[in-house]
Amino acid sequence: MNYQTFRPHLDLESLVNFYWTLEASAEENSQKQRIIPDGCIEMAFILGDDIKRYTSKDDFIIHPRAMVLGQTIEPFYIQPIGYVNTFAVSFYPYGFANFISEPIKELVNKETPLGLLFGEVSAKELERKIIKATDTKERIGYIEKFLFDRLNEKKIIDNIVKTTIDILLSTKGSTQINEILKQDLSKRRQLERKFQKQVGINPKQLGKVIRLQSVLKILLNEKIDNLTNIAYKSGYYDQSHFIKDFKEFTGISPKEFLGNKNMVLSSLFYK
Repeated sequence: MNYQTFRPHLDLESLVNFYWTLEASAEENSQKQRIIPDGCIEMAFILGDDIKRYTSKDDFIIHPRAMVLGQTIEPFYIQPIGYVNTFAVSFYPYGFANFISEPIKELVNKETPLGLLFGEVSAKELERKIIKATDTKERIGYIEKFLFDRLNEKKIIDNIVKTTIDILLSTKGSTQINEILKQDLSKRRQLERKFQKQVGINPKQLGKVIRLQSVLKILLNEKIDNLTNIAYKSGYYDQSHFIKDFKEFTGISPKEFLGNKNMVLSSLFYK
């Protein structure tokens, strides 16, 4: 598998996390892959063969060729039918809301075809350019022009949302929301309403997802003797709390995660 990331234009870096590409032969992707929530919204273009997204053990849909993957709060399975070639934009949790007028919460836990968000004509034209582009640099140029043209300057990231997310990211999700609000619980409902509007999920859920990202990086990149050490290093109160959250977002235990053939793709993103 060949997974690469690319930095956005300076004027977009407060909204766009990075661009990424993934290429893999059909032989490398014969099994189902469990996808784990990462707290970001993504715009993806399927340039290779189709990809199945399972809605139950046996039922599946085919991913749209150009789509937006909203916030997810539970794991799901995908299975490439053959050759994988994907180009995608990863937006910060508050980033994508600045480019559309639809409620961001309507995108949660599903894939939305680009045409439903930006109009069929604009979406098809962008998809055509992305497909015909000769390399990633050219694709990034097309997507950035598209984003700049649609960036509504009147839509400014709400300070309370950005501050909360910045703290969650910098502390790897371990900071309690009440602590961020300095115990002013009257702001809690306001914050949750603003999160639903700009992020799509509530701040507590996002904090859990961000902390999971920290755990996965430790599991895959560091030598840790036992799960208790991982739990404490990631800011959990105890091992049972850590395992409970891990299972909630991955569907399996930390020990089952390592070496799991269905986790090859998700593991790739954190190494």
